[in-house]
Amino acid sequence: MAKLIVGLGNPGPKYQGTRHNAGFMVLDCLAREAGIQITRKAFGGFYGEGSFQGERLLLLKPQTFMNLSGRSVSAALRFHKLAPSDLVVIHDDLDIPFGRVKLKDGGGHGGHNGLRSLMQELGGGQFVRVRIGVGRPVHGDAADYVLTNFSHEEQNGLDRLLDGVVSLLAMLMREGLPKTMSLCNNRDFREGP
Repeated sequence: MAKLIVGLGNPGPKYQGTRHNAGFMVLDCLAREAGIQITRKAFGGFYGEGSFQGERLLLLKPQTFMNLSGRSVSAALRFHKLAPSDLVVIHDDLDIPFGRVKLKDGGGHGGHNGLRSLMQELGGGQFVRVRIGVGRPVHGDAADYVLTNFSHEEQNGLDRLLDGVVSLLAMLMREGLPKTMSLCNNRDFREGP
């Protein structure tokens, strides 16, 4: 059975290095590691498929902008006859400090417009989320904050963080959700393995 792995973000060079595009960044690293090209235009996004850790993976980067991500994801699930339980969504999370990652199965949208769109299109939130901590702004609006680039200091740990999340995804494929959650939840991935 295949897994649909979705990275959430906004299309275009303007948003490329922003916190809100953490899902795209992780998916790009996973694609490199797995040797999967995410270049086909399908389902309102960029799409590719291949194998990783013995699993058939379908990788999708919706190009619908964050608040319409659900349209792209639901189209891919329908086409491949997959259930929400076959879906893993990678996204930024303001409520987790930068560098930390949490896995979650199901739940609400927590104000995240990408998750809100997914839940509307799928009729609920019963899918696995890989929540990439981007932290909250000390001052100012959270909606503006997620559209800013990572700070210089954060940039220094970003590659280790992204590599760590790819390792987490590999463990998720091999070991399943409960074990991966117990070993990885809330770990600071900038510190290496």
